[in-house]
Amino acid sequence: MTGFSGISIILYRLFDLPVGATTIVLNIPVALICYRLLGKGFFFRSLRCMVISSLMIDFIGPLLPVYQGSRLLAAICTGVFGGFGYAIIYMANSSTGGADFIIMAVKALKPYLPLGRIAFLTDVGIILAGGIIFKDVDGIIYGMIINFIFALAVDKVMYGINAGKLAIVVTDHGKEVTEVIEECCGRGSTIMNAMGGYKQDERQVVLCACNNKEMYFVQKAVKAADPKSFLIVMESNEVHGEGFTTRQIGEAMDRVNRLDFPQNAMQKA
Repeated sequence: MTGFSGISIILYRLFDLPVGATTIVLNIPVALICYRLLGKGFFFRSLRCMVISSLMIDFIGPLLPVYQGSRLLAAICTGVFGGFGYAIIYMANSSTGGADFIIMAVKALKPYLPLGRIAFLTDVGIILAGGIIFKDVDGIIYGMIINFIFALAVDKVMYGINAGKLAIVVTDHGKEVTEVIEECCGRGSTIMNAMGGYKQDERQVVLCACNNKEMYFVQKAVKAADPKSFLIVMESNEVHGEGFTTRQIGEAMDRVNRLDFPQNAMQKA
């Protein structure tokens, strides 16, 4: 019970308000405020997902049977499947709105704040409020379990939310790789000359720093430009410099959609 859905569930218990409709109403003012910060493309994709998910909660949710088994098992499955589904949505460069808008907006305005800490504090506050209103201490514990597993699932599927990554690409086509990365993600790269240790042949090493969400697109770009390349992905504790903003993250998929990867790779070859 986190995010605006959690708030809607609390309001449903207090005032018998429909969860889906309440979620939409809560999202409207936040979405309008965050429109400029998150970008037009990201905003409209999130709006579509928000409406679909809210309608499914109100119209499909009541038709499903209520699970009567172990609460611990339910919490684990909720975290796993919820995190997996969220990662798929984010890989499409979208979101379900609500608390995601707030979290990303706060991160854009206060970039020195860790994104994980913002999300954690937001969810913890809602879980505690729900536990107090429902007078269910076990619910608080299970809510924490869901959040923890949810975060792990998202990280496994799609490299987390906003931690830095460093892509090291060993290739024979350094220029082509950098050009496709630039077209796809708007990220600059550095090319270094190197020599293979086994065959002593000349190679090129491309370095590209990006955030976690963009790494998914960087991998696609590298494989499109040079399917035989050797790609290493490393964690970067901190990345400072131009280009690491929420707005460019929100527009990454727009660039991907404008590319024809197979044709691009053939042309570069």
